[in-house]
Amino acid sequence: MKKLAAFIVTAAAAVLSAPASAQFAKAEDAIKYRQSAFFVMGQHFSRIGAMANGKAPFDAKAAQESADIVAVMSKLPWEAFGPGTDKGAPTKALPAIWSEQAKYKEHADKLQAEATKLAAAAKTGNLDNLKASFGATAGTCKACHDAFRSK
Repeated sequence: MKKLAAFIVTAAAAVLSAPASAQFAKAEDAIKYRQSAFFVMGQHFSRIGAMANGKAPFDAKAAQESADIVAVMSKLPWEAFGPGTDKGAPTKALPAIWSEQAKYKEHADKLQAEATKLAAAAKTGNLDNLKASFGATAGTCKACHDAFRSK
């Protein structure tokens, strides 16, 4: 798990340093990229959620590793919502993402801020801190999904 986490963080850093326009040859590539980023983020967020909700034993180290990955991954998908990426592959993204870009960016910024707080809370090793931050981050995810993701 440590090697996977290190690989993901390293890959994310490499991707963040590349210009967005050079990343995607086709709209389909952008869609796959953002869906993959959300998938990885969701997997690690779910791992934290299981601990926060008492469905899995609290493991401070695993929570911290997952929260760090969530924080890094929260920075990745947004460049893949460029012009023309509303079509090209199956997606649950609503057209409002492209017609209300300022509002969508606010949601993205809020997720990144909450994910950073989640990582800081996980570093404390305190389950109560993790629970509080998890709830705030989950609320941010839900608000964006409610506004910009089809069911």
